[in-house]
Amino acid sequence: MSIRRKIPSHSALLAFEAAARHGSFARAADELARTEGAVSRQIGRLEAFLGVVLFERVGNRVRLLPNGTRYAVQVREILDRLERDSLYLMGQPVEGASLDIAATPTFATRWLIPRLKHFQDRYPNITVHIAQCMEPFLLAGSGFDAAIHFEHPAWAGMHLHPLLEEVLIPVCSPSLLAQAGANPSLDDLPRLHRRQNPDAWQTYAQAVGIALTNSAIGARYDLHGMLIEAAIAGLGVALVPRLYVGAELEDGRLVAPWPEDTAVSKNFCLVLPEPMALSQGPIRAFAEWLLGEAHGSEAPAPGTCSRGGGRPGVIATPHSA
Repeated sequence: MSIRRKIPSHSALLAFEAAARHGSFARAADELARTEGAVSRQIGRLEAFLGVVLFERVGNRVRLLPNGTRYAVQVREILDRLERDSLYLMGQPVEGASLDIAATPTFATRWLIPRLKHFQDRYPNITVHIAQCMEPFLLAGSGFDAAIHFEHPAWAGMHLHPLLEEVLIPVCSPSLLAQAGANPSLDDLPRLHRRQNPDAWQTYAQAVGIALTNSAIGARYDLHGMLIEAAIAGLGVALVPRLYVGAELEDGRLVAPWPEDTAVSKNFCLVLPEPMALSQGPIRAFAEWLLGEAHGSEAPAPGTCSRGGGRPGVIATPHSA
């Protein structure tokens, strides 16, 4: 036995949302290209359907009542989401497929997106949409086909495939070193921090045997991308992933004169909702291409990837950027 949903008409919701936003039936009517009487009747039907008065009517003026104010916020969010989802579907290729990938922000902008042209050239009929994710999440039912993130217990039940090891190295602009004089120590220079990893400098200093008077002093930033730009601007020494700054080190915008150590490192992985062997179509193609790019070789044969395990001694956090 089917149950009929108790949902107001689309026209009534549009009229209510516009009237609530404008605080006027007349202005809502202008926006919707209807008469003021038609808007008033739609809202009257909505109030009768809900059994709740949404507007206080005083002469020619209307004012949202508390129930109306709360309902307007909810209706606006639903209509906005419906519009976004509709536009998304309208933008899908007629012949082809699309993927929705969640990735950490700096990995997406500094590593993944610069390589996506390779995937596009190989699979011109697959459109890849990328959204940022700062924390692990429940992949099933999220609307994402895969995630690119760090290994973390929150991914339990998902299928993880190792991509790259993120090793942090200290970098700064050559001008900062020049201003500090001959052979400056790391303790003499301003240090920059990533807000989600406040112990990184202390861990690094202990691992390489460098003494820091106060490892916590210095400006804090949310993303590795921000740290990189701050270091280029000469604001201080940043502890950032080597895989993000190859071009800057090569062209001399950044230098890395201090020792490298893997004490401050994490493992990137591709997170899939099902085993690679069961994945089909676009997500299989993307996964194999991504693994090939990460491993610096041709895409691996199907079924050759396994669940990634954390390397002993790796310092991991649930945050990434």
